[in-house]
Amino acid sequence: MKAKKLISLLAATALLVSTLAGCGNSGSGTAAQQPADAGTTTTTTSSDSGSTDTAAAADSGDAMEIEVYDAAANYQGLQTGWFDKVVKDRFNIALNIISPQVAGDAIYQTRTSSGNLGDIVLLDSVDFADCVKAGLIKDISADLPNYSNLNAFADQISTYNSGLEGNNGEVYGIPTQMLNTSPTSYSQDVIYSSPLLRWDLYSELGCPDIADLDGLIDVLGQMQEAHPTNDAGDPCYAVSLWPDWDGNDNMLGIANVVQLTTWYGEKLKDSAILKADGKTFTPVTDKSAAYYKILKFLYKMNQAGLVDPDSGTQDWNAACAKMSAGQVYMFWYSWQVGFWNSQERLDNGTAMIFIPVADQNYYADADAYYGSGRVFGIGSGVDDAKYKKILEFLDWYASPEGLEFQHCGIKGFNYEVGDDGKYVAINDNALMDNLPVPEEYGGAGYSDGNNQINEWIVSSNAINPNTGETYAKDYWSSWKESTRTQMKKDWAAKFGADEPAEWMKKNNKLVISPNVTVPLGSDTNEIGTIRSQCNTTLCDYSWRMIFATSDAEFDAMWDEMTATLDGEGYQDLYKFDCEKWQPQVDAKNALK
Repeated sequence: MKAKKLISLLAATALLVSTLAGCGNSGSGTAAQQPADAGTTTTTTSSDSGSTDTAAAADSGDAMEIEVYDAAANYQGLQTGWFDKVVKDRFNIALNIISPQVAGDAIYQTRTSSGNLGDIVLLDSVDFADCVKAGLIKDISADLPNYSNLNAFADQISTYNSGLEGNNGEVYGIPTQMLNTSPTSYSQDVIYSSPLLRWDLYSELGCPDIADLDGLIDVLGQMQEAHPTNDAGDPCYAVSLWPDWDGNDNMLGIANVVQLTTWYGEKLKDSAILKADGKTFTPVTDKSAAYYKILKFLYKMNQAGLVDPDSGTQDWNAACAKMSAGQVYMFWYSWQVGFWNSQERLDNGTAMIFIPVADQNYYADADAYYGSGRVFGIGSGVDDAKYKKILEFLDWYASPEGLEFQHCGIKGFNYEVGDDGKYVAINDNALMDNLPVPEEYGGAGYSDGNNQINEWIVSSNAINPNTGETYAKDYWSSWKESTRTQMKKDWAAKFGADEPAEWMKKNNKLVISPNVTVPLGSDTNEIGTIRSQCNTTLCDYSWRMIFATSDAEFDAMWDEMTATLDGEGYQDLYKFDCEKWQPQVDAKNALK
């Protein structure tokens, strides 16, 4: 997603906090989504491999520069800060990030045309398959068994690669965010998208039951009326939106609308909406479908004065600053709480937490057993020395030590080891406040030196063999104990469950979509042109409809938009996307 800075780490570090408080692009999760992140609770690998021993002593001399073409990155240039030091100390390599989200999508065509996309490449599965066919990705099948941390996921890696067109046992890609549960398991406490509200403001209203979106608007309106500004006197709004991510991650339209369609069990698959039955497609222009429903909801919110007026023009960074300043009263991504839910706010009850809306049934992707949709590979043009170094790095990246740096942070700074050998979080505001890291890791700010690859081979919810608990701190026994605050007790008493996902399961409100790996077809030139035109039209009209001045204007713009889309070839695009996604739908339903 565009400008999704820090999301994936937030997904890893904030999942349970939200329980308490509540080339191309990939599908997720997983972002955002995002990652962008989904997780589980089983072992990944029991120990570091021999490649970690190799990495323990870095080569002498100048660092070898590794170009990383990275569809997940929101940063371009050399990795700096503490993660750069960690990598250099072990491998004497410098990671040079090439980000299409920063440089623009044209860089993908430019580099593929040159025959060299990058030394390490991270792409969504469709673009990755295209690059394999173009000869831009190296076959690593002969060497993979020598790298035990990667080979621990041989089944998932093999399953992905066997689906590549014309594959005869070669291994080109390593899926991201893999797990070792099952394709139908759901192990998280908090789903990716659900309504998250300030608990103190909700409690102040008497914890009212919310029947539907109109009821949600009423509750949010009362919150904003009672607290129109934050402590600094800045204006507060129920929601603050941003346009940076529109049209990305296998979706057509405004990202902030698309993600909320999952509140009604529906999931956008490019231009088609997969309905809550998990079997039937409907056009995004269907007035009975969730895109229209959520767009009308945001329009009503704006009519009530609850939408940040900067929403249509501000970027992601501006929206994040408002979240961190307490200017936003509803989040909908699980990772957003990382910008607000500190331990202090969990203790004093001012944190964000899931609040059910009675008519909603929440869509959630099952544990990412086969991966999240993006894929790592090695460029076919690398020489032998660089190839070996990259394999060592990627194997470490999937090792317990590597995963601890990625998901837990720095020992002694982000966590300490308790007497029982389990980890205890410290400085949980390091990312939020960009705290300075220890000098032995180069000093500077923690978020400034964060891992700019922004994607992982193994999910944070995999089990760390060093502790028997997940890498994600939000599931550590120490964290759960420390965060069992009065707020959480009050939430549990109100809703009759300890965690949001538990409540959803108990009340038959969770629509779990099995995790499968099915290579998807890529656009023809004609379909690609239609898709671009239709996305521009849908996004443009959608933003204008949110800020429409009346119901009549809203409905007139919707009808005008539908006619414009049809004139641009939307019906052909819809038919193409239904056929494209049907094999995945069939595979998911076969597992139910």
